[in-house]
Amino acid sequence: MIELDIAEEVRTAIADGRPVVALESTVIAHGLPYPTNVETALAMEAAVRAAGAVPATIAILAGRPTYGLTADDIEVLAKGGDVRKASRRDMPLVLGTGADAATTVAGTMMLAQRVGIDVFATGGIGGVHRGAPGDPQFDISADLTELARTPVCVICAGAKAILDLPATLEVLETQGVPVIGLGTDELPAFYSRSSGLPVPGRVDDAAQAAEVLAAWRELADGNGMLITVPVPADSELPAQEVERAVMEATREAASQGISGAAVTPFVLDRVAVLTDGRSLRANAALLHNNARAAAEIAVAAAHPVPE
Repeated sequence: MIELDIAEEVRTAIADGRPVVALESTVIAHGLPYPTNVETALAMEAAVRAAGAVPATIAILAGRPTYGLTADDIEVLAKGGDVRKASRRDMPLVLGTGADAATTVAGTMMLAQRVGIDVFATGGIGGVHRGAPGDPQFDISADLTELARTPVCVICAGAKAILDLPATLEVLETQGVPVIGLGTDELPAFYSRSSGLPVPGRVDDAAQAAEVLAAWRELADGNGMLITVPVPADSELPAQEVERAVMEATREAASQGISGAAVTPFVLDRVAVLTDGRSLRANAALLHNNARAAAEIAVAAAHPVPE
């Protein structure tokens, strides 16, 4: 039997029906450099608390799904070492071998749903990688499959800018995943506020988002939902600059024979270098902003305004 380690604060909040926001741990172990990763993880938890919800950062420690990390846990994950990256596919091996692992978007959704947490804040989801069928670089993230099968509402800044955003939206549509813009009519492009791609629907504040969340919960169709939030304007990178950096980093990855799961971290690292670190600052800002937005939505959904 799989044993779960659930922090008392998280366990009590779930039992009492109080708002809880799941947070992923891959951004700590594999997404941001030290000590920015620690600072960002703690800032996200603080943002969730400030908005009135309980943060539940999720990871796997010594083979046990853990909900609500201590500061020491975050520090261990942040300093790297032998910390795997765990999506749904990796769970049996990680749990069965007693390994430490940081959970991806898909892995976090899977574990959050297991204990009844259905609001989750992250940076950007995975999606369809640039390329075409038959191209060795062609890949579709497990995040999209998870969104089609797991009823968790994901608050994010769209899909990562290194991806094929139009194709990612098409897959989400095919899978029946609602994509809602919070204060925007366009899909945010991670580092940039606009992608030029319209989203199917828009809400303007947490109260409206909570109404959509309530309807989604009542339908209980078994699929996830995306609420997309633009990066704060003062942290935005121009879309053209990001595209140039992504194209250059992608060419470098191809020339060095980098493929599969190694492409995303390589490209993100190179984009950070090519933008003089501004992409990292944008990433940290949007993560904090998404955590705050998710908590506001979760609180509004837990305490609906009386008619």
